[in-house]
Amino acid sequence: MKSYNADPIEEYLNPGHVGCPGCGGTLAMKLALRALGPKTVMVVPASCWAIIVGNYPQSSLKVPVLQTGFATTGAAASGVRAALDARGDRETTVVGWAGDGGTFDIGFQALSAAAERGEDFIYVCYDNEAYMNTGVQRSSSTPYGARTMTTPGGGWKRQQKKNIVEVLAAHRVPYAATASIAYPDDLERKMRKAVSLRGAGLRFIHIFASCPTGWGFASDKSVKVARMAVASRFFPLYEVEDGLRYTINQPSPDEAGASLPVGDYMRAQSRFRHLSAEEVASIQERVEEEWGRLKQKAE
Repeated sequence: MKSYNADPIEEYLNPGHVGCPGCGGTLAMKLALRALGPKTVMVVPASCWAIIVGNYPQSSLKVPVLQTGFATTGAAASGVRAALDARGDRETTVVGWAGDGGTFDIGFQALSAAAERGEDFIYVCYDNEAYMNTGVQRSSSTPYGARTMTTPGGGWKRQQKKNIVEVLAAHRVPYAATASIAYPDDLERKMRKAVSLRGAGLRFIHIFASCPTGWGFASDKSVKVARMAVASRFFPLYEVEDGLRYTINQPSPDEAGASLPVGDYMRAQSRFRHLSAEEVASIQERVEEEWGRLKQKAE
């Protein structure tokens, strides 16, 4: 039998962190750091990851971390990059690592300003579609139909999720992409591509990070649920270069050419179980419309 000796993978996330069992955001960090490597500085605002990283002087990460205010990821990462440049350090990668609340909502002003200035860092949004660290409150990333602790009018959100990648593409950033914890090779490739564009301006990675606690599914199903989101095109995988050139990275559908029904993805989570069949059908129709628009841009 032929022996196989694979090189060990260097991990930069220590065991013993305080992330919830099955936390998609923790898995996102683990995969991202594999691609980023040790010459990385993480800028982390108030979020789940502000807790997971640990209390000073202890840390769950093997790279330097700057914890910053909820609204300031873009500004703080800009400052860290400027400080490193002043020291002549162009090899260290600066990464702003924020949740959807700190990206779509509270931190958007600083992110938009950094994108407009062409700041040289990578901004990662690990998206669990609500303010999970403070008790599952709605954000503008929360999808239509999802129940949270702060959704009035029947207890579920009536507004559509903000398309943050399209917003960043409108800033003409050199690189914006979606990724998922369910497709680690794709995620790591996109992180390496973002690193390779050092000096070009702000690069934005939107990572789908499923959350058992906030979404209502068993902790061992995080990757399965994330895979269903991609397979149903609820969260398609794609890249945008210079705000203009679109490339779809979606896995191949089944032999009949059909994607997974959105209803299958939604039924796997308690946050959607109140929706009627008519409401799920309406969401399916919107997903297909959005997929058609994305295909047109890619073509």
